Amino acid sequence: MNENQKPIEKLLDVMRRLRAPDGCPWDREQTISSLKPCLLEECHELLEAMDSDDRASHIEELGDVLLQIVFQCVIREQEGSFNFDDVAAALTRKLIRRHPHVFGDMSVNDSGEVLKNWEQIKQLEKVDKPEHSALDGVPATLPALLKAQRIQGKASRVGFDWKDSTGAIEKIREEIDELIEAQRADDQEEMTKEAGDLLFSVVNYCRFLKVDAESALELSNRKFSDRFQAVEKRVRETGREMQHCTLAELDAIWDEIKGRE
Repeated sequence: MNENQKPIEKLLDVMRRLRAPDGCPWDREQTISSLKPCLLEECHELLEAMDSDDRASHIEELGDVLLQIVFQCVIREQEGSFNFDDVAAALTRKLIRRHPHVFGDMSVNDSGEVLKNWEQIKQLEKVDKPEHSALDGVPATLPALLKAQRIQGKASRVGFDWKDSTGAIEKIREEIDELIEAQRADDQEEMTKEAGDLLFSVVNYCRFLKVDAESALELSNRKFSDRFQAVEKRVRETGREMQHCTLAELDAIWDEIKGRE
């Protein structure tokens, strides 16, 4: 192996060696399909590293995601379909094409105009597809809250949106009333629909506030878990069990822990 190679070239050669007939049995057995769960897991681990302040972990997890990209590129290269250079070249062309305010003579005033131009250029790229939609490109496997935010953002870029957050707030109130109505009717199917509409509307309001709904909910999940576990610890220290405490007692401990934060 050439020690003077650039790191990405060396990485690609290592992957080719692993996939060679005399390489690693496990790596040789992998397919594009079998790598799907690996990519998903590595992306989640990268997200965790991004939330931490551990730079070494961030480097490692970025490398693990890059491995999945290189792995797939080498598989396709061996099939004769395309290689890593084709992927990098296609991405470079797309970035240049979608940033005419940097690489061309277009002018923009803010990031909002950048996103609108980006969406318009994307639509022009799909003009030869008769069934194309402004919502194309939203992965079906995204978490529901993140998917809602992406769908709403794409619709907004083609003009389908409230003028300001007032409309989003009114929609939340409307959906709450409809959910309560469904509850009074004891209609489980309707409650499910209305609960979904309410969540969708809350995500929309978050978008106006420039708050990422997925990240905001995850923050609340962690906050609740930390406080709940602190309550459990406090109760155990008294020699009791949670189920033997009254809600008022647990609430008092919760408020104390919250106050100390």
